[in-house]
Amino acid sequence: MQALLGVFFHSFGGFASGSFYMPFNKVKGWAWESYWMLGGLFSWLIVPPLAAYLTVPGFAEIIAASSRQILFFTFLMGLLWGIGGLSYGLGVRYLGMSLGNSVVLGFCAAFGAIVPSIYYNINPTEGKISFTDMMSTTGGQLVLLGVIVCLVGIAISGKAGFMKEKELSVEDQKASVPEFSLVKGLTIAVLSGILSSFFNFGIEAGKPMADAAVAAGFNPLFQNNVTFVVILWGGFTTNFIWTTILSLKNKSYGDFVNKSTPISRNIMFAALAGTTWFLQFFFYGMGESKLGNGASSWILHMSTIILTANMWGIYRKEWKGVAAKTKVTIIVGISVIIMSVFLVGLGNSM
Repeated sequence: MQALLGVFFHSFGGFASGSFYMPFNKVKGWAWESYWMLGGLFSWLIVPPLAAYLTVPGFAEIIAASSRQILFFTFLMGLLWGIGGLSYGLGVRYLGMSLGNSVVLGFCAAFGAIVPSIYYNINPTEGKISFTDMMSTTGGQLVLLGVIVCLVGIAISGKAGFMKEKELSVEDQKASVPEFSLVKGLTIAVLSGILSSFFNFGIEAGKPMADAAVAAGFNPLFQNNVTFVVILWGGFTTNFIWTTILSLKNKSYGDFVNKSTPISRNIMFAALAGTTWFLQFFFYGMGESKLGNGASSWILHMSTIILTANMWGIYRKEWKGVAAKTKVTIIVGISVIIMSVFLVGLGNSM
């Protein structure tokens, strides 16, 4: 029953993450950095402490009582994740919901599942599984096989993107993805996928804060909301610096007072996107409390996002007009990524 609840929570969080960019598509007349910055204020600075206050009222005291080392490494992981989150937005911007999410989150799933075990090989910790442990057991070998299969699925999805680019005219490509750029998008997506996995490492680094929340008598279901506050401070720092630089460079800071644009409507949709973005972490934390922060939690979450994002990609007709062979290729790529999830889940359960 606990495992089923974990799957449900992860699926709900994945749906939120796979859907968050949709409200941004409703923003009109603003530069990308303007609505990304405003959405970020909600997803990284406003909603996380509000959620923590409602579920773990003593979160501020727990953070204040934590050691500098825990806070530093949790914040640092958030800072690095923030670069991945920033480039994630750019990856979707240049590739679209379907291809962009498949490539970014495929890499994110693979690295998020495998790197912690490598860390525990370097820094052995009681109760944690190292890469050597994985290699020496059937379950661990299945997890590694799942990661390899995931990367194969990413390669197939990328091939579908190249096929799409060759088949469609520039006008057709931009009809569904206005700023479509395959090479630029894939480059950014790979970087984003690798760095986005650092959120998983941030949860590990901040685990003592979550444990302190449970020890203080708060509901274990919401223990990670304390850790999220610190991780997302790091993410906010990265994104705020970069969007400010872009605003000054492009002189787009006037968007917020530009009366020729629907200001109130844009603020509403940017806030909705940012809040939806945070909900993925809120429900991930609940799922992780049931399944643990292992490979199965991470890849289950990622796969649900990939499925949701591709549903939105179909809704936005991102593959309209391509040959049947291209459609089959992207379906195969996504299916292979999903298959990797079952391999990792089975291996983790063993």
